[in-house]
Amino acid sequence: MTRWGGDGAVAPVADAPANNWVDRYAPGPIRPYLRLARADRPIGSWLLVLPCWWSTALAAIAAGQPYPDPVLLALFAIGSVAMRGAGCTWNDILDRDIDRKVARTRNRPLASGQIRLPAAFAFLIFQCLVGFAVLLSLPRFAIITGIASLGVVAIYPLMKRITSVPQLALGIAFSWGALMGWASVFRSIEDPALLLFAGSVCWVFGYDTIYAHQDREDDAIVGVRSTALLFGRRSWIALALSYGATLILFAMALASAGAG
Repeated sequence: MTRWGGDGAVAPVADAPANNWVDRYAPGPIRPYLRLARADRPIGSWLLVLPCWWSTALAAIAAGQPYPDPVLLALFAIGSVAMRGAGCTWNDILDRDIDRKVARTRNRPLASGQIRLPAAFAFLIFQCLVGFAVLLSLPRFAIITGIASLGVVAIYPLMKRITSVPQLALGIAFSWGALMGWASVFRSIEDPALLLFAGSVCWVFGYDTIYAHQDREDDAIVGVRSTALLFGRRSWIALALSYGATLILFAMALASAGAG
């Protein structure tokens, strides 16, 4: 990702791939907004939609269906892109002062002044409306289940200020889809979905601990907490336990749903 300065110079941003599709193809006026939503890094949308798809597939197994509902899969894909973008926007709104002090994030659109705060809030509302429209397309129980996630989604960016394990909050937020697919099919939450959810939380906890290691020095300076700082050189132990629990819980979810 790049930032255009007032003199037309381009400043690289450390956490986006060079020459990404936003820089190559997007019209200039909307590039900062696409960057704010991390559209230049679609991996986050994949990480958000995968638990939704896993849950939908698990529910299909339990229901004896030959394949997951393609309409649900499509709705979850659209909703994940919208809500991942909204989550990133909300995170950057709350973290804009911290981002200016961290090498990896100081050139993000809000931290660098490419987007003003009122415009960021307007963009946040737009993305939330898209996500809400998708949510309203689901059964009533799934709508209620989705709304129940908003609290943890809203407070996650603040957790790094008050706890050494903010990755746990991210795990809950990013794994909520593991409940949504099942809720959409069965209009309930049962053991297979809960086991899948727990396994997904462990999975997210692991990969975000790895991700947090790149910011350890800056985080320590600005007073931001993370599991990378908490575990330090012993992170490999936490990762082994986390991913081991992921495999066990996923296997239990499959068995509970009648797979195999």
